[in-house]
Amino acid sequence: MDLSLLYRGPLASCNYDCAYCPFAKRRDSPATLRADREALERFTDWVTRNPDGDRLSVLFTPWGEGLTRTWYQRALADLSQLPHVGTVAIQTNLSAKFGWMADADFERLALWATYHPTQIAKGNFLARCETLRSRGVRFSVGIVGLPAHYEDARWLRKALPEDVYLWVNAAEGHVYTPGEERVWAAIDPLFSYSVRPHVSAGQPCRTGDTVLSVRGDGSVRRCHFVDSLLGNLYDGSYRAALRPRTCPLPVCDCHIGYVHLETLPLYDVFAGGILERIPARF
Repeated sequence: MDLSLLYRGPLASCNYDCAYCPFAKRRDSPATLRADREALERFTDWVTRNPDGDRLSVLFTPWGEGLTRTWYQRALADLSQLPHVGTVAIQTNLSAKFGWMADADFERLALWATYHPTQIAKGNFLARCETLRSRGVRFSVGIVGLPAHYEDARWLRKALPEDVYLWVNAAEGHVYTPGEERVWAAIDPLFSYSVRPHVSAGQPCRTGDTVLSVRGDGSVRRCHFVDSLLGNLYDGSYRAALRPRTCPLPVCDCHIGYVHLETLPLYDVFAGGILERIPARF
């Protein structure tokens, strides 16, 4: 079986202080960091052992910034070396150093990066992207589609090579006029998927079947947005719950959720890059 696992542990701290993020400059206690490290190491051990013999892909979606923590760096490097892992990726602001990549297999490693204009100089962020590209690391880059970010997004699209996908997330709470939608779509041709929620109630979705959300304690849910428990990863109880499902929520408005809706063509659009948000044509 091919399984995609979206893992999120207790970590909720970030080194950035973006005004639009609830985790800005949040600091986890030593106890929380210790619990997060232990939970991640347990998860990494499970993936390494692969007790059910599946073909696995992993996306780390921490609330905070994971790559500033050595245990996330080690997890990405170690899992990328496993032949039964198709892709291992993480959402990151690219602020961490890249030395850990020396131990990674770039055939499997991928990064889902976000550019935050108020937090890092343009040239520094672009240099980090150029380093990734020179090393052969697969990555996408994105930005939140706030009006104040528009000129930065235009600059970034021109500065990045054409083969690097620049995605734009619709800003939460912002209503886009048709004109605004057009100018953002000129930067990200797939912006229309982000700009409005997708009706999902009763629609078939791959989550709960071939895509799962895993929390630090090993509890398994179909996705990050549906809280009903399917079982636990570590005792294998989740296996009996795997089956095709329809979505119980009225709408889905986050990429890591709606990308798995079978009513949308995004598995074709992102073929080969579902978890890391890299369209096939890139």
